[in-house]
Amino acid sequence: MDQRVLVTYRVRGEAATIAERAAALAVEQSVEMPLAAISERSVLEEIVGEVATIVDRGEGVFEVGIALAVATMLGRRGGEAGQMLNMLFGNSSIHEDVTLWDIAVPAGFAAGFAGPRHGIAGLRRRLGVGSRALTCAALKPQGLGPAALAALASRFARGGIDMIKDDHGIADQPYAPFAERVPACAAAVGAAAAQTGHPTRYAPNLSGSLDDLRRQIEVARKAGLDTVLIAPLVVGLPAFQMITRENPDFAFLAHPALAGAARIAPALLYGKLFRLFGADAVIYPNHGGRFGYTPETCRAIAETARAPWADLVPALPVPAGGMTPARVPEMLAFYGRDTMLLIGGALLAAGPALVAETGAFVRQVAESSDV
Repeated sequence: MDQRVLVTYRVRGEAATIAERAAALAVEQSVEMPLAAISERSVLEEIVGEVATIVDRGEGVFEVGIALAVATMLGRRGGEAGQMLNMLFGNSSIHEDVTLWDIAVPAGFAAGFAGPRHGIAGLRRRLGVGSRALTCAALKPQGLGPAALAALASRFARGGIDMIKDDHGIADQPYAPFAERVPACAAAVGAAAAQTGHPTRYAPNLSGSLDDLRRQIEVARKAGLDTVLIAPLVVGLPAFQMITRENPDFAFLAHPALAGAARIAPALLYGKLFRLFGADAVIYPNHGGRFGYTPETCRAIAETARAPWADLVPALPVPAGGMTPARVPEMLAFYGRDTMLLIGGALLAAGPALVAETGAFVRQVAESSDV
């Protein structure tokens, strides 16, 4: 079991058949064929999944632990993000009665992955922020050109925000090409930061193929940037892992787009998998906003992202999705200071008063963090 990943699934079923169902799940996620047809002893002993635990969680739900061989998740360069997720949940994601719930990895396993290069402490250093919570805003709406987006970025930065990210829908469209938009926004934020004295960061959204991601990183680097936004499930986990691996000087904010397309427990997806593959901060939908996560789910995401795990530095939780400045005290009481509060539309609604409203938001976070 030392060279195995213990994978926990939530399975809907009946007590009379759950042992059989668990055994089938172990086979499905390892060798995917009748065991009687396998003659190689090494495969039977070292590769076939093993049922480790079955726990009745009530109401027809069972927690099934399957030990899967680490060797099946490795490539020539060590851990492979796509292959790992394939072995954890590839075929069984098609079974509607199964949810991928959690993983426990053996010592040294995480060393084969990038992991966060900066995490909470690194982001605090870059932003010149001590112990208070961090602040973030988003450039919206898509459809604006480079000059308009740069003007918005300047106003956010003049308000003293810590981080300005692209909306995840802003990619490399003809109306705002990446190669034009990013230098314009970077220059605008840099000029405003020189004026305020606060090192606001701008994080452009990476999108497209791995070749596109590499070109965009170089555009961002030439513009003097060191932080980017990326949606791991949109660009693909292998591409996400590769771009984080190749650019250790950059910090990566992971966006949750497509996170609801698979039955993977949010705490596992954001707090462990995105973090394992290189996310320094994880954006997710906060409870009470535009999405349906519960307070319990949101707390589990934040605690998992920040908790000691597999020798990885903690990732910064970034609750978002329809948040307003009025909720700042409540959110900080809920999450604590090691959090970045992301507010987009509610600040943009201020129109001509955007700089003042952004400044008020920043001051409110600082004051609430001192309580």
